[in-house]
Amino acid sequence: MSDFLPCDCELTPVFTRRLLHVVREETLGEELIVDIQILLCFVLLKNMVVCGNFVAELGGELGGCLWSVESPLCFFPIVFCCQVVQENMFFVQPLTCLPLLLLQVEQILSEFRLNKEDLKEIMERMQHEMDRGLRIETHEEASVKMLPTYVCSTPEGSEVGDFLALDLGGTNFRVMLVIVGEDEERSWKVETKNQMYSIPEDAMTGTAEMLFDYIAECMSDFLDKHHIKHKKLPLGFTFSFPVRHEDIDKGILINWTKGFKASGAEGNNIVGLLRDAIKRRGDFEMDVVAMVNDTVATMISCYYEDRSCEVGMIVGTGCNACYMEEMRTVELVEGEEGRMCVNTEWGAFGDNGELEEFRLEYDRVVDETSINPGHQLYEKVISGKYMGELVRLVLMKLVNEDLLFNGEASEQLKTRGSFETRFVSQVESDTGDRKQIYNILSSLGVLPSELDCDIVRLVCESVSTRSAHMCGAGLAGVINRMRERRCQEALKITVGVDGSVYKLHPCFRDKFHKIVRDLTPHCEITFIQSEEGSGRGAALISAVACKMAACMLTQ
Repeated sequence: MSDFLPCDCELTPVFTRRLLHVVREETLGEELIVDIQILLCFVLLKNMVVCGNFVAELGGELGGCLWSVESPLCFFPIVFCCQVVQENMFFVQPLTCLPLLLLQVEQILSEFRLNKEDLKEIMERMQHEMDRGLRIETHEEASVKMLPTYVCSTPEGSEVGDFLALDLGGTNFRVMLVIVGEDEERSWKVETKNQMYSIPEDAMTGTAEMLFDYIAECMSDFLDKHHIKHKKLPLGFTFSFPVRHEDIDKGILINWTKGFKASGAEGNNIVGLLRDAIKRRGDFEMDVVAMVNDTVATMISCYYEDRSCEVGMIVGTGCNACYMEEMRTVELVEGEEGRMCVNTEWGAFGDNGELEEFRLEYDRVVDETSINPGHQLYEKVISGKYMGELVRLVLMKLVNEDLLFNGEASEQLKTRGSFETRFVSQVESDTGDRKQIYNILSSLGVLPSELDCDIVRLVCESVSTRSAHMCGAGLAGVINRMRERRCQEALKITVGVDGSVYKLHPCFRDKFHKIVRDLTPHCEITFIQSEEGSGRGAALISAVACKMAACMLTQ
């Protein structure tokens, strides 16, 4: 029997055990075991939908429901089918209610599944909002702002020098020394030294002056440790929030995201706030030559490795993408020739209702309890900042339906934010013995059964899979747009990606890649993972800016 089970199925460890347990149950007669094995072999070899039809014919036990072969829980109908066969064969001891419980779990989790038509619709709506964001007359009301970055040039390999890079985009802040030069074979070489600093809550939610004074303090500490405080280095600043650029070194903060609320920053020039903080300290000097978004820095950093890289993307605490757009379509900036990197700020996609029919009750709770209700709705169904909380809300739903933990939740599990996103990755990384899942749940005050552990894994998989598919639909929209605007039958392109969810989640990357490629049939896409992309990319852009400025002075 086990020879017929799909060994590469994501959920084989869970459902193979349960299926074989049913057909090997000691209470079953030998002849019936053979009958069930024949039935299951037929179903597995043909089509999972056959099972739904079969069960429906047996008295309508399942209310006529059919199951998609794409369902991650496609074994449920088969297990239930075993129960129906047993009952119809007049066995004395019925099976437990396990199949019905799993069926109810499946019905709840099925809401997270998006079919290909759903994803195409999301992709097309994304493209529509991108068009609106690029046009002057619709830019203000567009949910996808498509912000010009004034980054038009990419590194050539001849830029050299020492640069400082700052990276602010989440609860951690990074200072980096980037040394750009040549190796012994005269090839371009980039070396980095960096240090991470945590941003205290009062700096995130206090005043802009408090936040940038803290950043300047971190810079001073870093310069002291590396004995370079006497140097006036060019500085590239990676600032991962929505900014309306007026030049490569001047950008107005549109609004905070990711939990930041520092007052006095929105509507002001971020580079100016940083320069003011450095002046207030007075113990070092710095030449801020470029400010870029983290997606732009990632794209430029990966361009250093692959000259086909024209898209940058982050899937971590937040989610965003940038790409090289044709200048003739960027109406907010003068000029028709060449290309400019555009920061999509697609996290706000859905803020005008574009995702309404795809948002679930859990998404609405996450949004309503966030610090920015009604905003960044696309980001809230994808990014690591919200993934763990979405899982927790689903778990609580199952508990309230008496489908998990015997209907009882611990106080920790009832607490918002207690199920961290890193737990999602750890649960899905469990090798099958459930120890990792058990330990996580125990730390939250729950003593789970084996079935509880399996269900928790299914919840995590459902939430993270939807995240990967939603994200993939957005990127497919960007890439298809690039191909169409360039009037190319086929497009070969590289995407640079960074972010904790993309890097650390065990399954997100592969599912994301597959969906993007499924939705871009005329494109050949290479994905490369950025290493230290945000800081290194900002430094490389600074190197380009310095070189361009030097060239202008000599003309």
